[in-house]
Amino acid sequence: MSDDFIALVNRIVVPAGLIAIMFSMGLSLLPRDFAEVARNPRAVFGGLFGQLVLLPPLAVLIIWLFRLPPAMATGLFILAICPGGITSNAITYAAKANVALAVVLTTVSSLITVFTIPPLMNWALAHYFVAGEVPPLSVPRTMLQLAQMTLAPILAGMLLRHLWPVAAARLSVWLRPASLIVLIAVIAFAVLVSLDLVLKNLLYAGPAAYVLNAASMALGLGIAWLLRLDRNDSLTVAIEVGIHNATMATFLSLSVLKEMSLAITPTIYGIIMVLNAGLLVRWLRRRPAAVPATA
Repeated sequence: MSDDFIALVNRIVVPAGLIAIMFSMGLSLLPRDFAEVARNPRAVFGGLFGQLVLLPPLAVLIIWLFRLPPAMATGLFILAICPGGITSNAITYAAKANVALAVVLTTVSSLITVFTIPPLMNWALAHYFVAGEVPPLSVPRTMLQLAQMTLAPILAGMLLRHLWPVAAARLSVWLRPASLIVLIAVIAFAVLVSLDLVLKNLLYAGPAAYVLNAASMALGLGIAWLLRLDRNDSLTVAIEVGIHNATMATFLSLSVLKEMSLAITPTIYGIIMVLNAGLLVRWLRRRPAAVPATA
């Protein structure tokens, strides 16, 4: 695979895939959908707290425990600070959990992380790399790039839904499954272009990625238990905390930082998270008493 082709995909295909995913999310949203925040504030707060506050230090702990080298450590941290994605919404729908809650958590976290990801990523680069090896990063420019890749497509999708609801509904039927295909394609591309790196480091980075994913979903269940959420909300929060926007992590690694080695851990995580989410759904559906019902 030529360097020119890889560069073309990094500059155009990966960003376009992220835009398509965010746009399809916007097509499914109406302003009244955010009333879920008022209807279910404990679940929304719990999900956002787990995603935005608890996951970064959890990633730092796992990086320390596994003694990951700089590129893998930074890649795992980038994945941890990314929001939920359309995959989490699809899994929530398939699991017959609270889709409205999932969409609100994904959307709100996507909006917030436009401003939280750049400074946190800048910290990780400075912390895990030695001087002279740090990939260049401009925090303001990265915020602008993320806004263009996430905020603008979401708002465009919502505007289309408001102005032409019939056309938006038809487009959404096609675009949402297509977005999942885009996600799979982006992960597959990341695997292909860094196959040697992935295979070489699979036994090293794989366990850390698995532990982060399993611990994230367990953290979501723990938050749900503390907040005494019902089974469906508990499952939704666990999925949202454990399933991340792997396309965004790939975009940040390949298109923003232009460092192939940073994509190793997010790529492995992107595969693991879907498999673990399926196991979580089956386990929780078979053990409904594992999470207490609402008081």
